[in-house]
Amino acid sequence: IQRCCTIMGRKDTEEMSAAQVMYPCMQCADVFFLKADICQLGLDQRKVNMLAREYCDSVKIKFKPVILSHHMLMGLKEGQEKMSKSDPDSAIFMEDSEADLKRKIKKAFCPPEVVEGNPIVDYVKHIVFGYHNKIVIAFHGGESEEYTEYEKFEADYRSGKIHPGDLKPAVTAAINSILEPVRKHFETDAEAKKLLEQVKKFKTTR
Repeated sequence: IQRCCTIMGRKDTEEMSAAQVMYPCMQCADVFFLKADICQLGLDQRKVNMLAREYCDSVKIKFKPVILSHHMLMGLKEGQEKMSKSDPDSAIFMEDSEADLKRKIKKAFCPPEVVEGNPIVDYVKHIVFGYHNKIVIAFHGGESEEYTEYEKFEADYRSGKIHPGDLKPAVTAAINSILEPVRKHFETDAEAKKLLEQVKKFKTTR
């Protein structure tokens, strides 16, 4: 449990309050309460997921949950190492409308010719190329170019050939094509629509 306290931004050598001891216990319990076969979470949650697997050994649970840890996307605002559900403008949600998506990406931090710490480039690498294996950039001059290799895209962004003003609309279009089937599902499936309305009523606190 002490090892898991890094998920709260603490070091495992620091003293912990009772609440901080309970937090990883509750996250671990979630896995078994939900009867999850696969835990698909960010790398920041890996330690608590491994705690769940270790718990299986201690109580002789035969089938351990499979842990699928993935890259954590940056927050859309400057200096945010990861997205925050408590700050809606720092993250893109699966149920976001096209207008919300466009607004968030338009406002997002995206320094020209800089890849490090650039959330829009992070989205290109891990979402757009991960899903589409390409990105199409329409330049202001009217020309467009299809990038099928991330390395070529990154080199052109670093050189200034691709400007943030060209990149953001391309990223918006690419991500919107991923979200559109999800939106339709929540609009047309009565059970899913009811569930989404219920989730939206929950208040997220910092």
